[in-house]
Amino acid sequence: MEQFSRWYIEFFQKLLIDIGEVLGSFFKGIFDLLIGNPINYMRDFFQASRSFGIFDWIVAILALIITLIMFGAVIILLFQLIKRYFRFVKIERQKSELMYEISSLNSKVTTLVDEKNAVVALSGSKKSNKQQSRNGLVKSTDSKKQMGRFVKLIHVDEKYKYSNLKIQMDETEKISLKQIVKRFVNFSASQLNLYYTEKTVAVFLAGMATSKTMILEGISGTGKTSLPYAFGKFFQNDADIISVQPSWRDRYEMMGYLNEFTKRFNETDFLRAIYEASYRNDVAFIVLDEMNLARVEYYFADFLSLLEMPSASEWLLDIVPDQKVGDPQHLNQGKLLIPQNIWFVGTANKDDSTFTITDKVYDRSASIEMNNKAIPIKAPYTEGIHVTHDYLKDLFEQAQNTNMISQKTMDNLIKLDEFITEKFEITFGNRIMKQIMVFLPTYMAAGGNELDGLDYLVARKIIRKFESLNLPFLQKEMEELILIMDKLFGKLAFEESKKMIHKFMKQL
Repeated sequence: MEQFSRWYIEFFQKLLIDIGEVLGSFFKGIFDLLIGNPINYMRDFFQASRSFGIFDWIVAILALIITLIMFGAVIILLFQLIKRYFRFVKIERQKSELMYEISSLNSKVTTLVDEKNAVVALSGSKKSNKQQSRNGLVKSTDSKKQMGRFVKLIHVDEKYKYSNLKIQMDETEKISLKQIVKRFVNFSASQLNLYYTEKTVAVFLAGMATSKTMILEGISGTGKTSLPYAFGKFFQNDADIISVQPSWRDRYEMMGYLNEFTKRFNETDFLRAIYEASYRNDVAFIVLDEMNLARVEYYFADFLSLLEMPSASEWLLDIVPDQKVGDPQHLNQGKLLIPQNIWFVGTANKDDSTFTITDKVYDRSASIEMNNKAIPIKAPYTEGIHVTHDYLKDLFEQAQNTNMISQKTMDNLIKLDEFITEKFEITFGNRIMKQIMVFLPTYMAAGGNELDGLDYLVARKIIRKFESLNLPFLQKEMEELILIMDKLFGKLAFEESKKMIHKFMKQL
């Protein structure tokens, strides 16, 4: 024991001496670096400088300045790195504290939800027991509905009693497109005090045949929102008017999203309107009022892509990632099929508070301009009608089969396309040509003129794109375009297109 004690004391003394030497060397190094060595450097410099000439002094001063700057930069860099390190450590510590708080809150929310579910289940059990004692029946589905993730959509299921509503048309309601135009004009004037020209209504119907997405734009107060509203009243299925919010950045703000904390889906009226249309077979409108308060190509992108699919069975919206007991009836594996009987109608104003609607949206939509107020008329009292989607679809198909575009018009249209492509580098494209082949026959079946309908489409789909061109250098080409239109279609035709071109020329 004595030998070990002697060895341990000697070992501990040497250890303390070594630690002292290390600390001494450390502090001596700090002293030498900051004080001792700089003094020696200065002494060496003064001794060497005794033999310096003028040129040596100039070079020496420059070298000293550069050296000081380098050392200063190194010191600042080290200081910044140390500062960033401590800031990083502080942020990580705050993150850890925040994650702990979130975990704690999540645990509390889960506990509260479990307690709420228990209370609801207990309440449902008491109600069902009372009902059983009165009627001898227990409806277990009620508790499942209360526990479901969707509230508004389940209410729609209950409203239609889980079975599709089949609208039946009377023989008196089976009328032509031209008769629908006249009857709607009289209906809106006599019952709603809303006045529209037959051309506006014909263009609207032709737009419905062309695309499931429609854009009504123009100055305020011309009846953009009231037109689809009036059509909803006329077809006896009220339109759903959704006010677009400037904060919309994606489809989840428009349709809703699954709340991971509450495990409930935050449904919107837009989603409810789509879901309710899946229960009906008549025509339904969803109006996106002031649609360009946010960027349409952001929040409506999924719909623009889905509605381009040739097969309506592919119009599937992802709502939730999986299917659970108690989910709405028309949800299949968390997906909702967009019904074919629905049209999306957006209204748009052009002012400083709105965004420009891009060509991507315009090209996929039926664009209708409304800048003129219709003159009030005296119309006989007229009732609305029931119109099923299948019947309206048949009318559109009949129009395309019986109102063929004349060969002369098609030939002249090709010549116009070639001129515009050459001079302005804007072409009609396959999508626009397809829309022309649908729009014109429907517009003619609704009482419109072939050249008027073509003029309307050319103005809205092609001439409108001139806004993005360098027009001051294209004045001669625009004058030639007007002459070409006069030569191909006549001086009295294509008033809409010529009017738009003259408007561009006045702005130069």
